[in-house]
Amino acid sequence: MRDRWLPVGTLAAALFAINVVARLVARFGFDGDDDMQGWVTLTMLAVTGLILAAVAFHQGQRHPVGRWSADAAVVIVAATVAAVLIGPFVSGNHPFVNGVGAFFSQIWWYGGFSAGGTLIGYLLSVALGLDHRSRSLKQYAETVRAKPPRPVRR
Repeated sequence: MRDRWLPVGTLAAALFAINVVARLVARFGFDGDDDMQGWVTLTMLAVTGLILAAVAFHQGQRHPVGRWSADAAVVIVAATVAAVLIGPFVSGNHPFVNGVGAFFSQIWWYGGFSAGGTLIGYLLSVALGLDHRSRSLKQYAETVRAKPPRPVRR
């Protein structure tokens, strides 16, 4: 149990740490500049998507899609909840400071970049033929070809 959920929790914590660093950079580095704060946020979302793309690419090669996609979904939900509910306290606000619309907008942006990065990573491994299913089918085809033909009796 620990071998499966420890990496999931570690990845969710790492994604939350990226969010915290981005919030601190936006708070202390660009306090009054809304344009630069937007760029910091966009960079944080892109980094989150790239990390999840790399994880999906790697896990897609090692495990069936049903197993790692469930783990990825847990990571995305946990990191999104932490980033949206706990993250604003790092920057000196509370989650609903800009209204409910901005709160749900954060959820959609973070969830969208996270799910999109995961999907891109997996589709890249499928396109290159490196995913678990493609490798299993390749191995099966090689074993079938390796068997000698059966003689036909009449």
